[in-house]
Amino acid sequence: MKKLIFTMLLLPLLAIGQESTEYGVFETANITPNPAQVTQFEKGLAEHNKKYHGEGPYGVRVYWIANGPNTGSYHWSMGPFPWSSLDNRPAQKEGHDNDWNKNVAPYTTVGSGAQSYWRSHPELSRFPKDFTIKNMSVDYWDIKRGKYEDAMKLVEKVNKVYAAKAPNEIWGIYTNEFSSTKEGRDLAVISFFDKSAWLGQDNSIAKKYEEMNGAGSWAQFIKDWMEVTNGGETEIWIYRPDLSGISGDVKVASSK
Repeated sequence: MKKLIFTMLLLPLLAIGQESTEYGVFETANITPNPAQVTQFEKGLAEHNKKYHGEGPYGVRVYWIANGPNTGSYHWSMGPFPWSSLDNRPAQKEGHDNDWNKNVAPYTTVGSGAQSYWRSHPELSRFPKDFTIKNMSVDYWDIKRGKYEDAMKLVEKVNKVYAAKAPNEIWGIYTNEFSSTKEGRDLAVISFFDKSAWLGQDNSIAKKYEEMNGAGSWAQFIKDWMEVTNGGETEIWIYRPDLSGISGDVKVASSK
């Protein structure tokens, strides 16, 4: 239960002006290469991202998935961007689509690359300092129908505990813009870490939570969380700067 909530796409906060009503979105896809053509796939992907996704809202980071059913796949993440910028994304007229179809797609497996769109929630995330992405623990949660608001209220409670009791922890909260009951990925929580030893550390979340909310409050939280979710799964992502269009540097100060 150690990292039940705050242990996930990605990822910096979106720099949208204070006067804007838009919010940050990430376009993501899990891409699986043909096992016999990984070298060609990586070469084509790296050249494509550096040519077409090297800056601005269309910047792309690539991660290698290290565990679970998607082990060996590559997580492709573009953004963050406001929805309004999607109409001007690199497309056929710039040679983008042709390059992808010629140099990347032929080296992937059938059915690979289904896209998702994830909304960033900076009000529930914590990016207290500039950092460089290296590894990420990505928790996906399946929220029960009609329980979204209740689930987000519980996320807010844990967010407050971490902000007060573990101010240097870095995490991001994201929700699926087009979730489905079949996929079961409604909420994603990302924790960023450098060393694998972090995965075995006890973050004492139960103790910290009860220090702020009283004895027995953590057991009640677990009960409440189980009532609003159908379960979840965790993936470990390894950032691949050689395949990405932008670096792993996250400048928090410029994102506020």
